[in-house]
Amino acid sequence: MLDEAAFRRESDNALESLKQALIEAEEDGGFEVEEKNGVLNVLFEDGSAKFVFTPNTPVRQIWISALSTSFKLEWHDGQFVLPKTGEALQPLTQRLLREHLSDDSIVLG
Repeated sequence: MLDEAAFRRESDNALESLKQALIEAEEDGGFEVEEKNGVLNVLFEDGSAKFVFTPNTPVRQIWISALSTSFKLEWHDGQFVLPKTGEALQPLTQRLLREHLSDDSIVLG
């Protein structure tokens, strides 16, 4: 398990990388990205929903609230992954965006 300083560094890096990938995709994707106090939000143009990405330091996880579900990603082999599926942060986010928007053309990364 990562110590607190390492978790903060790795989660900040992971969320910043995700933010950059989302910014590149947002123009054609029907969503907008904003960051506030270390929390990353994806707002959909139709107002239908919001995805929220939050680092949870006490448990050393990144939490995603999306599609009426909470996804809790853990540090594993140098990246944050969803234990249930083995998906890393960026591929998981891409899948969730595609599902929500019914648009398989969305690509992150």
